Amino acid sequence: MTIFSAGQDYNPGMDVIYIDSLFLLNLIIDYLLLLGAARLCGLPLRRKRFGLAAALGALWSVGIVLPGGAFLALPSMKLVLSAVMALIAYGRESHFFRSWGAFLLVSAALGGAVWAASMLGGVPRGASAYVPVSLRVLLLSFGLCYVALRLLFARSIRKREREVISVSLEFAGRSVSFQALRDTGNELYDPAGGRRVCVAEARVLCPLFPPEYAAVLHERDPIRILGELSRFPACRGRLSLVPYSSVGVERGLLPALRPDRLTVNGQTLDDTLIAVSPTVLCSDGEYSAVL
Repeated sequence: MTIFSAGQDYNPGMDVIYIDSLFLLNLIIDYLLLLGAARLCGLPLRRKRFGLAAALGALWSVGIVLPGGAFLALPSMKLVLSAVMALIAYGRESHFFRSWGAFLLVSAALGGAVWAASMLGGVPRGASAYVPVSLRVLLLSFGLCYVALRLLFARSIRKREREVISVSLEFAGRSVSFQALRDTGNELYDPAGGRRVCVAEARVLCPLFPPEYAAVLHERDPIRILGELSRFPACRGRLSLVPYSSVGVERGLLPALRPDRLTVNGQTLDDTLIAVSPTVLCSDGEYSAVL
C-alpha cells in the first residue's frame, strides 16, 4: 500500500513530501494491512515478520519519490512487491497464495476507501499523485474496510479460525486416529476423578471394539451403552457416566471410557476420558471430536 495513487508518476513540482513522514505513514498502513489479512485468514500473528514486510513496503514508497524511481509505481512492480511482502509475512503458512490474495484484497479495499475519502475532501481526480489525507482518515478507512470484509467473509473466517488438532487413541490393542476441535470453552470434566473429557463421535470409536460391541455405540441411551460395553472384558473398571449440558440439553449423561493412551499432536495426555457423542459434532466433517 502506498499513499500514491496507482498509474501516476510523481512530479516534484506538485507537492512537498517529507521522506520520514512518508516512510512512517506507509510503515503503519502496510503493517495494518498485513495484520488485517492475517486475521481474515485466521493465521498466527507473527508481528516481527509483519514489521519487516511493512518496512520493505515503506522503503518502496520512499523509492517512488526519489529520482529515477518512477518505475516502481508500475503495476507489475507493485505485484512483485506485494508477493515479496506476503512471502516475508506469511511464507511459513501452508496456504500462502490464499494469504497473498487476502493481502491484495485488503490493500485494494483500503486504496478505494482512501481515494473516496480524498474525493470527499475536495481533491479532484488526477490533480496529484499524492493523496493528502490525514493518518486519522487512513486509520478510520482501514477500520471500516476491515469490518466490512469481516462481515462479508464471516462464515469462512470462523471456519479458518478453528484450531483443529490430530488425535490418536489406543485401547485394548487397537488404535484410531481422527481430527478434533480444540475448544477453549470446553469445561467438561469427570466429577468423580477430575479428569478432562474429550467428546468423540461414535463412528470414529467403533474400530476400537469388536462388531458386537461397536454397534451399541450408536444408541441414544447412555445407560444401555454402558451396560453393553461393561460385558466387554477390556472395559471393566474403565467406564463411567459424565454429566453435561449444552444447547437444547439442560442435563444429560455421556458414556465415557478411559483409554490406554491418548496422543494429541504427538503429545501424550494423561487422565483423559473419551466420551461418546450422541450426535454428529461437525456438519462438514472437518473434525469428529471436541477436546
